Amino acid sequence: MGVLDILTSIKDRAEKFLNEKNVVTDFLGKLEEKTGIKKKILAAGAVSLTGLYLVYGYGASLVCNLIGFVYPAFYSIKAIESANKEDDTKWLTYWVVYGVFSLGEFFSDIFLYWFPFYYAFKCLFLLWCMAPMSWNGSQVIYTKVVRPVFLRHEATVDNMVSDLSGKAMSAAETLTREGKDQRAQEEKRR
Repeated sequence: MGVLDILTSIKDRAEKFLNEKNVVTDFLGKLEEKTGIKKKILAAGAVSLTGLYLVYGYGASLVCNLIGFVYPAFYSIKAIESANKEDDTKWLTYWVVYGVFSLGEFFSDIFLYWFPFYYAFKCLFLLWCMAPMSWNGSQVIYTKVVRPVFLRHEATVDNMVSDLSGKAMSAAETLTREGKDQRAQEEKRR
């Protein structure tokens, strides 16, 4: 699949979306009535302004994180409510990759913040991860990176989690016991 095919596919999907009945197209329809500017042009303008804002705007981090969170969260809820298991797997994979990316970003943010166009590239990356195609970013990254690392270290992590949960349960029992003993001593003093 070449670049031209990808761009054509994106254009076709955008046109299909603009012809569906939803909140966005209703809003664009009202704007079209008031301004006389076609929905396609309004949508392209909104996408262009968002892209420019991600490059030059204050708060680009918020916009980028909203794009990477709100749309996937909405479709994750729809996937949970559907009977289809494939969409559940698709969105679970996205959230695993999003989590790994967010963790990596947390530790490298001090350097990445100074990288020109960082939020525009991050937004493109997140869009690729949620793209409705078989070779989207979350599928590729999960298959090539996350899954092999997970399978290699699964037993070690399971043991650590088991040990930690055992220690946490023991600590909780000790604190509960100490709290009951302290309460009993206070009642005796009264």
